[in-house]
Amino acid sequence: MLFLSLSFLGNAQKIDSISFHLYTDSLKKGTHNYINIDGKTSDGKWKPLTAKEITFTTSYGTFEGTELVLPDNPTVEKLTIKAILKSDPKLWKEITIWIKKKPDDEMLPSTDEVLKNKPSKTGKSKRGN
Repeated sequence: MLFLSLSFLGNAQKIDSISFHLYTDSLKKGTHNYINIDGKTSDGKWKPLTAKEITFTTSYGTFEGTELVLPDNPTVEKLTIKAILKSDPKLWKEITIWIKKKPDDEMLPSTDEVLKNKPSKTGKSKRGN
């Protein structure tokens, strides 16, 4: 049993580098913003990392796990996030991200509006071609 445990630990891939892979180009005010960090393993594969593996620091806001929480009315236009690999603090990345200025007031179309504008299934164009 001990041998199996040690061989399993020996097969675990070491993280060679880390990278931010963000889902957005700006952060939203008054909400939790997921900050995605992936680690590249020694075999070249990418692995998602969590707050168990990464220490997050920021110049503004607070972290709850991998989520950066910003107030409704931030006093800064941008902030810096630093991610440090806990198992090897020499591996870290830092990024500056802007905070979104425009409100999220975009109205998505209703189900009826989407269905009303749905193209026909006949494959014929509306222009009669």
